[in-house]
Amino acid sequence: MTDTRKVLEAASALSHALRERGVGHAFHGGIIPAVLAQSPLTYDVVCIVEGGQWHPFRRVRDALAGNTMFTVIQSTWTNRLHVRYLLCTPMIELEILPAGEFGPRILNSTTCMRISGLPYLSISEFVRAKLKLWMISGVERDAQDICFAVTNYWARVDFNRVPENDMVQFVLRYPSVAQAWEAIRRKYNA
Repeated sequence: MTDTRKVLEAASALSHALRERGVGHAFHGGIIPAVLAQSPLTYDVVCIVEGGQWHPFRRVRDALAGNTMFTVIQSTWTNRLHVRYLLCTPMIELEILPAGEFGPRILNSTTCMRISGLPYLSISEFVRAKLKLWMISGVERDAQDICFAVTNYWARVDFNRVPENDMVQFVLRYPSVAQAWEAIRRKYNA
């Protein structure tokens, strides 16, 4: 677990560098529930980056070229890109993921929300992405994030963006979200 304030400092610096180069991005991961719940600790932060003419990884590398606050780490054998924010101890590592492969393909006002000036995936897109991860890996931390988002922010979940069959499976495993899921379904007359 990492200090949420330090993660937000790193995310803010990365967001500033990406915005200066016109690179569409939004944050995702454990940082969203941490920010919404005002938790002092978080377990991860991921930055979803839009492509464009160039691959998202190249856009991030170009945006951070010559930036002394970050080190870029490319893992070619796993097709992963990480950036380390060097101004904190310990250093904060942020994973960069391509939009469309992880999260929505287009990051705009319908798929993102702003909290304290930083772009994050919207609650619907957060639940959708976490649910996809949970269906593949079954990681308890992802399930906790889904439970938090659905039970506390059910009125902001777009039923049409959440795979219903996956959510039914999730509700069977985590009945504590059944009431919130039913409220979402009623809201959309589903």
